[in-house]
Amino acid sequence: MKNMLFSLFLIMLLISGCSGSGIISHQKVTHTLIQKEQPPVDFIPKTINIVSVGDSLTQGVGDSTKSGGYVPYLEESLEDLSAVKDAQFSNFGVKGNRTDQLLKRLKNEDIKGAIEGSDLVFITIGGNDVMKVFKENIYDLNLAVFNDEMLKYRDRLREIMSLIRSYNPETGIVLIGIYNPFNTWFSEIKEVDEIILNWNRLSEDVLARYERTAFITINDIFIEGKESLLFEEDYFHPNDQGYELMAERMFEELTERETLAELTQNEFIVREEGL
Repeated sequence: MKNMLFSLFLIMLLISGCSGSGIISHQKVTHTLIQKEQPPVDFIPKTINIVSVGDSLTQGVGDSTKSGGYVPYLEESLEDLSAVKDAQFSNFGVKGNRTDQLLKRLKNEDIKGAIEGSDLVFITIGGNDVMKVFKENIYDLNLAVFNDEMLKYRDRLREIMSLIRSYNPETGIVLIGIYNPFNTWFSEIKEVDEIILNWNRLSEDVLARYERTAFITINDIFIEGKESLLFEEDYFHPNDQGYELMAERMFEELTERETLAELTQNEFIVREEGL
């Protein structure tokens, strides 16, 4: 009799513990950079292979050292991370490239091979697409002509993304937004800032369709710095300080919220406290 009562008690206790929805909820744990576990003792820093493609911002026009614009600054910052032994950049930037030209160049065997072996691909593109609209409609500039070209740009950017993905389904892809140096020549056109904003929004929307991608905005850097961050010979490209600030923004965005770890699929690439 005692055994039966004891069994009945246990059954009642189990029923009361499972009452309500019938599902035991567990508190979701969000891992912050502080909560992130330290690499194991036998952890070995890895080499990151990075491919840079695009226009003059990748080539580094305006860089007095002629060492690749933002690349050396970003390379140094990445190599300060404990999980990164070496950040090896392959730079395929060409001055003047638009999306249609980049699409053709991506089929080059050297570029294709580099992407196939990459952990990350950085892209700067779009500024020359906007410039093309200015040049071809100099006497009839209006928002409509920019919007028409923007849709064509969107389609080409999708092709670029798909082509890179076909070469390497696992690589992380980072697109750098465009900024507004056009007020130097077209200051009477009040809509230029709106055009740049729309162009960047569209680019970000395209990247959102693909996994392991990041869009990085730099336009505000050059708004705040105005002409002091532009190359004095053309007031179009960044100068040394402009490229350095670009690299700082890129590093900040990539190391926030473990973005770089997700892009490279390396859980130990995080931003160390104090950097």
